[in-house]
Amino acid sequence: MTTAIPTATSLTESALIPAQLSHVWHFIKLQDFHVFWSKLKSSEFVKGMSPETDIVKWEFKDGTVLEVKQEEHSAIDHYITYSIISSTPALSYSSVVSTVRCYPVTSGSAEGQTFVTWSANFSSDADAGVIEDARFKRKEALADLAAKVTEKK
Repeated sequence: MTTAIPTATSLTESALIPAQLSHVWHFIKLQDFHVFWSKLKSSEFVKGMSPETDIVKWEFKDGTVLEVKQEEHSAIDHYITYSIISSTPALSYSSVVSTVRCYPVTSGSAEGQTFVTWSANFSSDADAGVIEDARFKRKEALADLAAKVTEKK
């Protein structure tokens, strides 16, 4: 009999982005993640849903398609929270809720930069492979965000 490796079902990755909060926050919209995240082919609103619900389709370059629902958004506290509501191919776990949050660095040697966290809380059926894959993807996406916001035009 094989047993799953016990694992925490939450994670948080973070990065110090060398740009002002106002510039970084401009990119933190679910429908615009393809602008900075190199793994995404496209991200766009799904039409025909309830006017009170923001659903965005993320199409990845590997062919995976996710529909994500914006659960919360705060332009005051600079965060968005979203959940995955559908996936092709199907996910191996029941659910995940993620939050991207931006903080201005207001003192010290990093003053004027932005501290960004990207957390996830998975259902208890997510295994260690799912958690590590999510960790890797968030690290990669945060590095992509840093590269995009410091890009010379």
